Amino acid sequence: MPRALRRATAGVAVLASAGLIAATAPAALAAPAPSPTLAAPDIPLANVKAHLTQLQSIATANGGNRAHGRAGYKASIDYVKGKLDAAGFTTTVQQFTSSGATGYNLVADWPGGDPNKVLMTGAHLDSVSAGPGINDNGSGSAGTLETALAVSRAQLQPTKHLRFAWWGAEELGMVGSKYYVNNLPSTERSKISGYLNFDMIGSPNPGYFVYDDDPTIEKTFKDYYAGLNIPTEIETEGDGRSDHASFKNVGIPVGGLFTGAETRKSAAQAQKWGGTSGTAFDRCYHSSCDTTANINDTALDRNSDAIAHAIWTLGTGTTTPPGDSYENTADVAIPDNGAAVTSTINVTGRTGNAPATLKADVDIRHTWRGDVVVDLLAPDGTAYRLKNSSSNDSADNVIATYTVNASSEAANGAWKLRVQDVASQDTGYINSWKLTF
Repeated sequence: MPRALRRATAGVAVLASAGLIAATAPAALAAPAPSPTLAAPDIPLANVKAHLTQLQSIATANGGNRAHGRAGYKASIDYVKGKLDAAGFTTTVQQFTSSGATGYNLVADWPGGDPNKVLMTGAHLDSVSAGPGINDNGSGSAGTLETALAVSRAQLQPTKHLRFAWWGAEELGMVGSKYYVNNLPSTERSKISGYLNFDMIGSPNPGYFVYDDDPTIEKTFKDYYAGLNIPTEIETEGDGRSDHASFKNVGIPVGGLFTGAETRKSAAQAQKWGGTSGTAFDRCYHSSCDTTANINDTALDRNSDAIAHAIWTLGTGTTTPPGDSYENTADVAIPDNGAAVTSTINVTGRTGNAPATLKADVDIRHTWRGDVVVDLLAPDGTAYRLKNSSSNDSADNVIATYTVNASSEAANGAWKLRVQDVASQDTGYINSWKLTF
């Protein structure tokens, strides 16, 4: 996990391949039905730790790290790819350039499942240059890898298409995952129903943190830990600092787990989770001591099992059919660096409140999407931010599906999409938008 968001540019080449599919903005993740969801297997801790041992050996043999642009990172990619190829996955290596060096993403698709509903799971594989990066993020990479191998061992036949990814140059500002998302055709991006991210899941003084993003994914993880009688907290320390941000920023539903980085564990947290209060969750964060000795086996085991639970629950359950939709297709011009404009959908004939998973499908045509701020306005005027502006977001158009927890809002009334261009020299218009209840 990077210490803070930094401006970084990914460039150059993609090893284009039909296997590297993934898309524009998601059909949001539908809640799984109670049945017929399959039970997830136990993920063997020994197997996960064996992967960490290999990553440590790779770092030791290559200058002590597995950082972007270094031999240790490429060897890490080769190790993971070899395991997946042998297990029957279709793997694709995607190249990009950052800081003058070639970087690599590894994407692995499991055959089968609905190609229009892709459940994606990922972790960054690079370390910082200061150390081998075994907790950050060998832990998430190893847990994700062993879960993928468990999919193969079970010969799982999911209802959704399962895709796994290991990202490069995350420590430079999520460069690899941004490159992947930004180079997906919009039709492919829209097929990703959810992205699960695992960055630091074995911290030596661990907490149990769940991302507060997509409500269905969040509930899946919270229910798992509730079944173990382990309290969880909302993850805030790493929000926006790991690869889920690349997906979240284009409207793809995201979720994940985290055991803490440089923040110190409080007395209240130590009381409910054990460990040492007043000490960082990971005292070796971004340091040379982030070795295989810097792992809490219990946290790594629990979180690896939680990854499997989420993939089996979200990937094999039947999905709830889509609800009623309301659409406005009238074009609305967006002034360049000007006042906000709105487009209205009048909803009538419904009872009660809007759902916790209200879907807002947005089609905004614009020559520089980074200039655009998008909000959904409820009938009472409450604003839900769908997209922020970003000077780093140089692509065009905003074609995305956002999931909004609007359960406190009356369903009936005038819902508005509010769009503002906050910088000069680029123009656009609202092409259409739709609400699905």
